[in-house]
Amino acid sequence: MEIMKSRFKRVCVFCGSSSGNRECYRDAAIDLAQELITKRLNLVYGGGSIGLMGLVSQAVHEAGCHVLGCFHLALLLWVRIIPRTLMDKEITGETYGEVRAVADMHQRKAEMASHSDCFIALPGGYGTLEELLEVITWAQLGIHDKPVGLLNVDGYYDYLLTFIDKAVDDGFIKPSQRHIFVSAPNAKELIQKLEAYEPVSDGTIAKSK
Repeated sequence: MEIMKSRFKRVCVFCGSSSGNRECYRDAAIDLAQELITKRLNLVYGGGSIGLMGLVSQAVHEAGCHVLGCFHLALLLWVRIIPRTLMDKEITGETYGEVRAVADMHQRKAEMASHSDCFIALPGGYGTLEELLEVITWAQLGIHDKPVGLLNVDGYYDYLLTFIDKAVDDGFIKPSQRHIFVSAPNAKELIQKLEAYEPVSDGTIAKSK
């Protein structure tokens, strides 16, 4: 396999612990994993290994790239009732790569962000949306200038993008801040946009080429 060099070393992926009801979501997760593998990019994610999370983490791990999963400590407290070896499988599925326990959700997200060079959100639910919007907000506030990408599989996030455009039109988001993140319908195009992404000179608002 030809290795395509990237400006990144580690990519944080937000995605659902469910696979969803449509095959296209599973296909998109596998395609994203393949793009990461092709570029020899390491994976940082929330730690669970079921649903879309499992598809991405297993593929990247089995290809020989490093995988770091950050678990909320509350999950690990189940060890009082269920042995750790069983707990991982019962609650999160068979884990892949390095597992790191954190004290709370805030530390979990901070840990994931500190070990990542960019962020990608696949389809997911409340948790995925919350993680995505937080790293976008951090970029808006100048806390980081790392690229943020939205994998808009078969229009899954169209309504979110429409909401953001409405917020711009109604004066709640500055027009320049609309470009803090990039979006694309497939993994290859999204990573190309992330590779081309550059922060503006003041470091508080980002844009893509």
